[in-house]
Amino acid sequence: MRNVYTWAAIVIITLTSTAGESLLAHSMQRIGDLGEMRRREGVLASVRRVFTTPTVFLAISFMAIAFFTLLFGLSWADLSLVGPAAAALTFVANALAAKFFLKENVDRRRWIAAVFVGAGVALLAR
Repeated sequence: MRNVYTWAAIVIITLTSTAGESLLAHSMQRIGDLGEMRRREGVLASVRRVFTTPTVFLAISFMAIAFFTLLFGLSWADLSLVGPAAAALTFVANALAAKFFLKENVDRRRWIAAVFVGAGVALLAR
C-alpha cells in the first residue's frame, strides 16, 4: 500500500508543480518585462504589478501543494526514488504544458530529452 501512496504523491507533485510553473510563466508573459517596467515606473510599480496579478497567487498555491506533497512522499519512500521521479516527470509534463497550454515552440531536442527522461523514470521504478 505504501508503494501506491508513493506513486500517488509523485503524480500529485508532478501535476501541481507543472500547473504552478505553467501559470507563473503565463502570468509573467502577461505582465511583461519587469526590467523595463522597473526602469520606466520604478521597483514598487513592478512589485505591485506582480502581486496584483491573480494567477501569480494561484501559481504559488499550486507550487506550495507540490512542496507539501513532496514532504509526504518523502515520509513514505526514499529520496532516491521520490526526488528524481517527481523531477523527471515534471520535466516531461512541463514540455507538454509549454507546447499545448503556453503555445511555445518545443523543439525536437526537448522532445527527445523528454523521452529519455521518461525512460529513466521507468528504469528507476523497477
